[in-house]
Formats: sequence, structure tokens, C-alpha cells
Amino acid sequence: MAITLTEAAASHIAKFLKNRGKGAGLRLGVKTSGCSGMAYLLEFADQIEAEDSVFEDHGIKVIIDPKSLVYLDGTELDFVKEGLNEGFKFNNPNVKGQCGCGESFQV
Repeated sequence: MAITLTEAAASHIAKFLKNRGKGAGLRLGVKTSGCSGMAYLLEFADQIEAEDSVFEDHGIKVIIDPKSLVYLDGTELDFVKEGLNEGFKFNNPNVKGQCGCGESFQV
């Protein structure tokens, strides 16, 4: 099981953690939402729980709860700029479909 970050994503997260002044890493998860069933969650984590899985890539810790890990295994998190838009992109090999608006996915 593994979660990876591109250099662009790691650099962006590192800047946010530095500006924030604290944090153990980035918490990545999923929740039931949207028209396709699941949506990604991203938040900064100040602590790591005993049941969490921790993956470190490019010096950034990615923290995932056990329920989310089965949906996120093998995911690469990227940070992309497309025209005037920028944001995180999830390259998740487990996704079988997405809703038209791109807010949710199904596995």
C-alpha cells in the first residue's frame, strides 16, 4: 500500500505547512458525498492517531485513516495549474467513474 506525491504537490504542501507554523503533515481521506458516492478530503493534521497509516514522500507526511486507505491505495497526489486555475489532482487507480462536475467519484 502506498500514497505518493509529485514534486509540485509536495512543494505546495510544504509552503502551506511552513506558513501555518505547525502540523504533522497532510491528512488525506474520503467521505460519502456527491452524485457518484465519494469525495476527497484534504486537511492539515496536527497529530497522528495510532490507527493512522503514514506515508512520507518528498519530505511530506501523508496521513490516512484506515477506512479511507482502501479507497486511496496507489493514489498519486499532484498539484496542477491549468490556465487561471490551480489545485490538487488525484490520480487514483481505484476510481471506476466520476460525476460530471468532478466533485465525487466511485470505486
